[in-house]
Amino acid sequence: MTELFPPFAPDPHEPRRRLYKPVPFRVIAPNLVTVLGLCLGLTAIRLAYEGRIDPAIYARNLEYAVICIIAAGVLDGIDGRLARFLKGTSRFGAELDSLSDFVCFGVAPALILYGFILHNLRGLGWIAALVLAIAAGLRLARFNVMIDDPTRPDWQKNFFVGMAAPAGAVTALLPLYLYFLGVPMGPRMAPVVLIYVLFIAFMMVSNVPTFSGKTMGKRVPRHWVLPIFVVTAAFIGLLVSFPFVTLAVGTAVYLVSIPFGVARYRQFAREGAATSPPTTAQPAPASPEPPSA
Repeated sequence: MTELFPPFAPDPHEPRRRLYKPVPFRVIAPNLVTVLGLCLGLTAIRLAYEGRIDPAIYARNLEYAVICIIAAGVLDGIDGRLARFLKGTSRFGAELDSLSDFVCFGVAPALILYGFILHNLRGLGWIAALVLAIAAGLRLARFNVMIDDPTRPDWQKNFFVGMAAPAGAVTALLPLYLYFLGVPMGPRMAPVVLIYVLFIAFMMVSNVPTFSGKTMGKRVPRHWVLPIFVVTAAFIGLLVSFPFVTLAVGTAVYLVSIPFGVARYRQFAREGAATSPPTTAQPAPASPEPPSA
């Protein structure tokens, strides 16, 4: 039996094979930021449904929920730029970012608004919440498809097709900003909020171009550097000192700026059509002559 099954003694000097290749930290770091944003979105949902018995505790939890959504939006703007800066972009990170955006800017705002005021309309309110969440998911799916389009002109990178999911989430929470500023948001205001939420959902899935600002900051004129620092510091100070006034005014300015973005988009489209070389029609092949008799 020992000849058929000789004892096996592994070589102690043989290097051990690794089952998986090590992953560089520059690839992991952006995904950690994305996971942190996902945790904030889920925490916002929890805060929106805790302490509903006590109005004071519920109002405070709603404030924290809004802050979580805003913080998730900031992290969403950081993770992609961090991945490109560290050269750690990956397909896994792109899919994780889409999942996080759907939860933070689709599911979380819809559930927060439903628990806040849309529940007064019962089935209609729930339908509006579903439409908002699904519109965010469709918006993200369309964005993932369009970024792989090789024929897309460079000037179109300055615009989103429809309202971006983070902007849609921050804009959809306008009723909460007004509530924190003292505007009554009782059951009578529920139909108005329903129409507003459906409008935001329509804007996310529409073809209306909105300014993205992704290409801003690559080259800043020298005389604009100090004013940009001053404006940024002033905005952060206003956001910290008067958060809901700043968010309400910022939301109104963003909504008003949409028609100007559409006009700018059409201007770029006309200029692109004027500079593109005209397509010459190919002559039709000559028909063969009939044979002579």
